[in-house]
Amino acid sequence: MHILFLTDNFPPEVNAPASRTFEHCREWVRSGHQVTVITCAPNFPKGRVFDGYRNKLWQSETMDGIRVIRVWTYITANEGFVRRVLDYQSFMLSAIIAAPFVRRVDVVIGTSPQFFTVCAAYVVSRLKRIPFIFELRDIWPESIRAVGAMGDSRILDALEKVELFLYRKAAKIVSVTHSFKKILVNRGIDASKIVVVTNGVDASHFKPQQRDEALAAQLGVQGMFIVGYIGTHGLAHGLDTLLNAAQRLQNSSEGVDVRMLLLGDGAQKSELKAKALEMGLKNVIFVDSVSKEQVVSYWSLLDVSIIHLKKTELFTTVIPSKLFECMGMGLPVLHGVAGESADIVESEGCGLVFEPENVDELYAGILMLKQQPELREKFRNNGLAAANHYDRIELASKMLDEIKCVVDQ
Repeated sequence: MHILFLTDNFPPEVNAPASRTFEHCREWVRSGHQVTVITCAPNFPKGRVFDGYRNKLWQSETMDGIRVIRVWTYITANEGFVRRVLDYQSFMLSAIIAAPFVRRVDVVIGTSPQFFTVCAAYVVSRLKRIPFIFELRDIWPESIRAVGAMGDSRILDALEKVELFLYRKAAKIVSVTHSFKKILVNRGIDASKIVVVTNGVDASHFKPQQRDEALAAQLGVQGMFIVGYIGTHGLAHGLDTLLNAAQRLQNSSEGVDVRMLLLGDGAQKSELKAKALEMGLKNVIFVDSVSKEQVVSYWSLLDVSIIHLKKTELFTTVIPSKLFECMGMGLPVLHGVAGESADIVESEGCGLVFEPENVDELYAGILMLKQQPELREKFRNNGLAAANHYDRIELASKMLDEIKCVVDQ
């Protein structure tokens, strides 16, 4: 079977969509299938092309047996609605133009968060007369409203009509959460065509590590209790809450030896750094994005991992992928996301849940875990056990079975 996968995020980018797609495709190749990925020059989230790549019409490489075709796109940083939409649309058009040069394809998959990539998958499926699968990673464009990037408008209403059209035309919808499936069914989409394949963890990479003492010395955090957030610094993540908690810690005798590490990039990174400077925070360390190989060393520094999204109804339906990486690393979690993901944290017993954007609860949770090493050890052991339920290899196999069913039908 030859699978054509369209995605505008792919390694060496290190965000969740890039990792999921690569790890799934890698496993499908190992299962004996041919996989071609059409993507763009790696540039997320800063909007700058990575070293070793160029933003040109066509470039090709092979990664772990996956044929990767990179096409030209309009590149911009991960900020600003209009420019980002132009970025998405340029990839859609380039992917449609490139796809006919990929021969003998059995099925095409388009992945969100944004659905212009899925629009391309639909057009390619019509041109090649093959089925297409919609991998649903986010309810877009509703998430635009949720983070306040754009108010109610005719543009968003029109985009939602396109969204529903794509749901109906897909041969199969692969949702990353059960909540997304419920939303689609309530909107009239046939439940029988929706399957849930959650995010997971690459257990060969994200596993318990000894603290990297050399890195700790480099950052000046030896002997400190380290809490950290690793991921995108965007509008959706509400990281002001973390800075406010850091201020409380800095002003408290109980928090004098606590350091907060924020690793990643995104639309809010500059504002967060400026705010930390204005607040006079000496206990917050900002680090730019690093490679997937390097990020494990930073995870190893953490005593506790913070996961946080803004307090909005839509985010009760999402499951941040870093939750599974924390499980694999054996890291206790302070989880500031309500809904389905909070249910996982509580049922698996791998951390504490706090109300999103509640500084008091985050502050109290940090001190509780700092003062109770036996509780941290309990969460660590429970997380490692839970990681077995979300092994990426098994999840990739589950999705492959669904793809086979679509092709056979």
